[in-house]
Amino acid sequence: MASSTITEAAAPTTPRIAYDGGLTCSIGVTSLDKAIPWYTDILGMRLLYRRDDLAWCELESDVARVNVGLSQVESAGGPGGATLTFGVVDIDAAKAALDAAKVRQDGPILDIPEMVRLLTFYDPDGNTLMFYQDISGDGASG
Repeated sequence: MASSTITEAAAPTTPRIAYDGGLTCSIGVTSLDKAIPWYTDILGMRLLYRRDDLAWCELESDVARVNVGLSQVESAGGPGGATLTFGVVDIDAAKAALDAAKVRQDGPILDIPEMVRLLTFYDPDGNTLMFYQDISGDGASG
């Protein structure tokens, strides 16, 4: 019987990303007016806020620090299409880590003043992911 040796993986060469424990799952919908009652009445979520100027709302789930963001779009993407949006402590440091790993990104960090900073990026299969950094001061944005 051959003996196998387990070797430790090499230490990562890119900086570690400091997550803040929050997760916002973003889903495209064709109507916030129709979607909000469905998510609140059917799934029991609570509306945190609605921003018609951004065609966006955010709902709180019963899962600690997991929210669902609804983004109104002209046509929903069909099955799947949700964007996992991870809260990070420092989005500039997270972007630097992605840059170092040559991860494809959808433009620069998007700043929504007094609310949130966002960075969209893609996994190797082209799935959309995002980082957010709450800059509202209350820790509720995502």
